[in-house]
Amino acid sequence: MSDPVTDARELVRERFPRATWVVLTGSVLGPDRTAGSDLDIVVLRDEEPGFRESLRFRGWPVELFVHTPAQLERFLASDLAARKPSTHRMIATGVPLAGDPSVLQRRCAQVLASGPPPLTGAERDRLRYGLTDLLDDFRHASDPGERAVLAVTLWTETAKAALLLGGGWVSHGKWLLRELRGLDPQFAERWLAVRENAVDLAGEVLDGAGGPLFEGYVSRP
Repeated sequence: MSDPVTDARELVRERFPRATWVVLTGSVLGPDRTAGSDLDIVVLRDEEPGFRESLRFRGWPVELFVHTPAQLERFLASDLAARKPSTHRMIATGVPLAGDPSVLQRRCAQVLASGPPPLTGAERDRLRYGLTDLLDDFRHASDPGERAVLAVTLWTETAKAALLLGGGWVSHGKWLLRELRGLDPQFAERWLAVRENAVDLAGEVLDGAGGPLFEGYVSRP
């Protein structure tokens, strides 16, 4: 397959000749590249509307993330509030294809380096309550199908709770594991080893956050 930067730059010339700036990002640029890696391209332009589009170009699967300045700021703010830095990481690690994104790249890199905002007390309690509830459901489930579903859910939510309670970024899919490995490699390996029954590990995460929480929990808007 041909060079991803060259092909991405040609696509940008055809589709976005007036873009303010464009970056190519994602695993296609690094050691995590696979035969199925796509060209993730972030485009900033003034024309409305922003959109996301999937296509193929010169044999590459392509994901376009097209923003106006205001839309991009909303995405960045939303990602930061959710402690899920997908857009920040895409911009910070991207290779410029057009224009000069360096100011925003430095800003996004600083956000990544600084880490997510600390959890509020209400957010910590919500995590403790959610994990406590899942543990209770799993422990008492008798239907094999329900138990299998709960096992997967408990395993995944244990990882997310560990990241958030440990002051890390959170994500999903392969990035959930990558975030875990970045925060605590030993915990990540233990988590992988208990994917069919994460009860003990979930209990450990809860204990580190103050223990299970059910009775007396109150959620307010």
